[in-house]
Amino acid sequence: MTEAYIYDAVRSPRGKGKADGSLHEVTSVRMAANALNELKARNHLDESMVEDVILGCVTGVGEQGACLARSAVLYAGWDQSVPGLHINRFCASGMEAVNLAANQVRGGAGDLYVAGGVEMMSRVPMGSDGGALAIDPYLAMGSYFAPQGISADLIATKYGFSRDDVDAYAVESQKRAAQAWAEGRFAKSVFAVKDQNGLTILDHDEFIRPGTDMQSLGALKASFKDMGETMPGFDKVMLLRYPEVERVNHVHHAGNSSGIVDGATAVLIGSKEAGERMGLKPRARIRATAKIGSEPAIMLTGPVPVTEKILRDAGMKIGDIDTFEVNEAFAAVPLLFMQHFGVDHAVVNPNGGAIAMGHPLGATGAMIIGAALDEMERSDKSTALATLCVAGGMGAATILERV
Repeated sequence: MTEAYIYDAVRSPRGKGKADGSLHEVTSVRMAANALNELKARNHLDESMVEDVILGCVTGVGEQGACLARSAVLYAGWDQSVPGLHINRFCASGMEAVNLAANQVRGGAGDLYVAGGVEMMSRVPMGSDGGALAIDPYLAMGSYFAPQGISADLIATKYGFSRDDVDAYAVESQKRAAQAWAEGRFAKSVFAVKDQNGLTILDHDEFIRPGTDMQSLGALKASFKDMGETMPGFDKVMLLRYPEVERVNHVHHAGNSSGIVDGATAVLIGSKEAGERMGLKPRARIRATAKIGSEPAIMLTGPVPVTEKILRDAGMKIGDIDTFEVNEAFAAVPLLFMQHFGVDHAVVNPNGGAIAMGHPLGATGAMIIGAALDEMERSDKSTALATLCVAGGMGAATILERV
């Protein structure tokens, strides 16, 4: 089997996903094209050599509809011979794009790919595609559907995480992200987004709230309490599925959940021969990839079984991994991961995560692969595992190995 390597990874800063966010005026296709051209410029890439561009995007309607990847290729002015593929595995879309590209290289279906993702949440609201998962009564009732925040609160209840636990985790995420930016840890990967006149619109993650503390978080109301307990009463749905739980303890809110943001990312993946042809040195080998389905009501536990699966497939143990990126969809998700595997928080999301910097749905999976790559190099580590929980009850993971 041909080995697949990562040659480079770039990402935009993450802008607030609202109308007053710095990236709100940038269209989704332009944002994706910016990532493609940044990757091209940094690596002096002859784009006609690229077999395919694979981009994840979750809400594929409006300007994010059609085949956004092909639109981005054309918008970027790349050679018309380069096709594009737009995929959706909810929050793992960007990771799945990278994994799919890697496995295409491994299988001999071309030796050079660009993969990544984009989500402009200020322009295309989450859920605006009206998918069947939440809308179709037969499907929703049969799978005990509830919003993800309710599922996160169920995880906290079932596995014993208190309001103080999830708030303390959120404070630490903010602290780590602020420190990472202050020390320039993202400088190698983040490119500035500029307007048509060449003026910088945004060059940093603007969602970070470095002054966050336990007192400020303690003042926030639990976001999912009303929809759980009163209208429309999703707690009863969860208790039907999990009768051993006496009541759902609502602990998540805007301060300990992932932020709604805009952003894009691109990763250059290829064989050893492709890198030699371009005169590029690989930064890491993609050692293993995995995806899995998990129980759809509690929904967000996927990082646990998919990590077990990828370690088993790779012939590795949890102790063989030096650093972890576990997407912070909600604070209970990485807390459950650390509890289950007995992993020290010091090596999980060492530079903060989506609670502090935001979660641009279709891009996040590829962004945390890039974050893992940067952290391995910064801290001289050999292996990294990146994983996400996924809507509908799924999980995805990637293991990287420095070369």
